[in-house]
Amino acid sequence: MAPDVPVLRFGTDGVRGVAYEDLTAESVHALGRAAARVLGTDRHFLVARDTRESGPMIEDALEAGLAAEGGAVEAIGVLPTPGLAYLSQVRRLPAAMISASHNPFRDNGIKFFAAGGRKLPDAVERRIEAELAVLPAAPPAIARGRIDPAPGAREEYLDHLVGALEGRRLDGLSVVVDCAHGAACVTGPDVLRQVGAEVEVMCAEPDGVNINEGCGSTHPEAVREAVLRSGAQVGLAYDGDADRVLAVDETGALVDGDHILAIAALDLQERGRLPGDAVVTTVMANLGFRLAMEARGIKVVETKVGDRYVLEAMDEGGFALGGEQSGHVIFADLATTGDGVLTGLVLLDVMARTGARLSELAAVVTKLPQVLHNVRVADREGLGGAEAFWDEVREVEEALGAEGRVLVRPSGTEPVVRVMVEASTEAEAEQAAARLADRLAATLGPATS
Repeated sequence: MAPDVPVLRFGTDGVRGVAYEDLTAESVHALGRAAARVLGTDRHFLVARDTRESGPMIEDALEAGLAAEGGAVEAIGVLPTPGLAYLSQVRRLPAAMISASHNPFRDNGIKFFAAGGRKLPDAVERRIEAELAVLPAAPPAIARGRIDPAPGAREEYLDHLVGALEGRRLDGLSVVVDCAHGAACVTGPDVLRQVGAEVEVMCAEPDGVNINEGCGSTHPEAVREAVLRSGAQVGLAYDGDADRVLAVDETGALVDGDHILAIAALDLQERGRLPGDAVVTTVMANLGFRLAMEARGIKVVETKVGDRYVLEAMDEGGFALGGEQSGHVIFADLATTGDGVLTGLVLLDVMARTGARLSELAAVVTKLPQVLHNVRVADREGLGGAEAFWDEVREVEEALGAEGRVLVRPSGTEPVVRVMVEASTEAEAEQAAARLADRLAATLGPATS
């Protein structure tokens, strides 16, 4: 690669960066070539994107790079990330999604799926990075790749979503859908209407720069106001690429991933569809979720933060359900990744079958106040040996007892250590978190920048 071309690196969820600065036509073209070399230059590739203004440029460059090494590309256009993952699964083709999820429009990214719809393992991403480092300046002259449209891809995904209800319908349910001006615009409202829901749509006019802006799952207050104004029974707020969803009940109360996961777990358990009577979630799940599951005989399997770790634990244990507080929920029998549109459908299906209001279903989880402090420190690596700090953590945990907990974890990318405390009251949680944050800064030293 030319020395002035940005070198792309994989993070926790594919490649991310600022469009036109990190993700340039040249850097993305090179990434496409390297990916084709590792994943198979004679393979078909599926490519989709969300609604960011930089999406078409990145799509053109990526597809050209894949084709330059002999790959055949099916260009889908705008589709949610889980829709692409589903097509990758059923067609057994590798795929690339162009999106920065819930980030603002200036950011963009590329995440790859192996044939079968699973995100690439770390080892394969490292191989692509290594290939980038030795990529010849020009692609092989004999390469005969091509780029073709993929008609019917959206409809195939919609049919899959409708099929998840096994013939049931949502007639009579009134729903406000916040599409975040993102990829959900092309699927979310349509599928709900197909199964009979009364749908009010908001934030479904993407202009390339308004994705996630003051709306969607990062700003659920927007759909809350719409639900209260319209008198709808539920609101659903997707993020930019629709792989997560948060809900709002008929009273305007937030129903987050912990609530949704609990509702789904109890429903599957009652129907004999929860293998091992277990659910997978991350360390960030609220203690109230854990207590609710324990009270109903459901085991909680805990992982690091990140949907890929949730999925790994589901695979290893043969579990059917997993997710995150952020609204990523994975139904192993129906998807290979979190799917916000599918999750919304499942939630509404439980409401329709039980006749319960969402507020009644969500009441299964009584959330404990949760306070998070991000502490900038000089020596993040010294956390493990900070004995004085850990002594303080043990004292706080003992004081909190069974109705509280402490979670301390270093950031993977910043000089930051995150201190999270849950307690029976907001004041108690804040007091404990502030105490630990002060001790941590004193022990590891404040960050210099």
